[in-house]
Amino acid sequence: MVPTWLAVPQSADGSPDANGLAPVVWPASAARDDEGELYIGGVATSELRERFGTPLYVLDEAEVRAHAARTRDAFRAAVARRGAKARVYYAGKAFLSTEVVRWVTDEGLAVDVCSGGEFEVALAAGADPFHMGFHGNNKSVAELERAVEVGIGSIVIDSLIELERLAAIVERRGAVQPVLLRVRSGVHAETHDFLATAHEDQKFGLSLVDAPDAVARIREIPGLVFMGLHCHIGSQIFGSSGFTESASRLVEVHAALLEGGDVPVLNLGGGFGIAYTSVDDPEPIEQLADGIVDAVARECEVRGIPVPNLAFEPGRAIVGQAGVTLYEVGTVKPVVVSDDVTRLYVSVDGGMSDNARPALYGAQYSARLASRTSDAAPALVRVVGRHCESGDIVVDAEYLPGDVAPGDLLAVPATGAYCFSLASNYNYTPRPPVVAVRGGEARVIVRGETVADLLARDLGVVAATEGEK
Repeated sequence: MVPTWLAVPQSADGSPDANGLAPVVWPASAARDDEGELYIGGVATSELRERFGTPLYVLDEAEVRAHAARTRDAFRAAVARRGAKARVYYAGKAFLSTEVVRWVTDEGLAVDVCSGGEFEVALAAGADPFHMGFHGNNKSVAELERAVEVGIGSIVIDSLIELERLAAIVERRGAVQPVLLRVRSGVHAETHDFLATAHEDQKFGLSLVDAPDAVARIREIPGLVFMGLHCHIGSQIFGSSGFTESASRLVEVHAALLEGGDVPVLNLGGGFGIAYTSVDDPEPIEQLADGIVDAVARECEVRGIPVPNLAFEPGRAIVGQAGVTLYEVGTVKPVVVSDDVTRLYVSVDGGMSDNARPALYGAQYSARLASRTSDAAPALVRVVGRHCESGDIVVDAEYLPGDVAPGDLLAVPATGAYCFSLASNYNYTPRPPVVAVRGGEARVIVRGETVADLLARDLGVVAATEGEK
């Protein structure tokens, strides 16, 4: 059926129109020319299809840089008003490539990684390891060794077992390693259960009750320097209320820890949401920053302690709106849903292999024809992928021109975060390339895969070929 939030799109004069681009979900550079074709970063989408094929991840470099700079300035200004300093990390899990690392570090952001692979990408990009943090609930000994070896700025300890592993490494190496302790504040963010990460019944961190003993153990180890607590309450969060409640609980423990030594940093994580549909209304980052920092400052004032330096880890908020995925329509099929509702199923040449979020979380997206505009009446559509799963949905519900047809180019905005990074080879589908656009120029920043690439990993193919020789 039609979701209650989805309305038939209208033009400025109130007539039905499924061609408009809602600014909240598109890069600032997205615009149509006089012929109705969509341009991103000054590059025609038809040119992108011709040069690079579809599906295609398109990333607007200027948009990424603008969001990075705006977020940096918002948190630095909010924290400076309270007499402290802010560090903003880019959460690499949202989207990571060497080029993106260079963009965000150019704009003054540090980098947060949560695997050995992400760590190596950031290092390959030339990121200063001192301005990096390492997350993860099950870091391997090899990953911890590598992080200590290159002098990473901080390791976020997630368990007592990891604490002892790291203690053994720094003792053996004679190294000194700054660490934070990840804790669960018990605040359940208003988001999907799989995206909420601070409630008690989940895998990350230690409870606040257990934090003092863990910190005492850290302080016993000569090679570990305790920097502070870390807490991440979830992802795709639109307001500051959850952060406010979490800050209250964290500052209470932070204040108690000050009795045993310095606690210079409080890391409040990220999870700031973006708009995926025209009705989504995330709080502006400046307002969000002020709300979170003011909450911390109030709690510190009540306890008579100074505001610590604060750290934040946005990912989606930096890169999400900068991404647009292009698909080509393959088939169109009307399906009678009820006596008064017919849904048009629009099948494209990608799907859950390049965007797993709808299947994982029931995530909603928007879509527009990119190659043309149309005067046809808006039709209720479901954009689906090519994979052998009924849950292979790209856009669950949207209005597109009723004459959408095979060969049309379709654009799905707000795909910069957690699409490329969650991509798979399901049904032996090669992952698409990533193309950066800026100032009318386009270039590949991550090469797409081919079937030959996939076959090259299959040792049975290699053995058969050698047998033929």
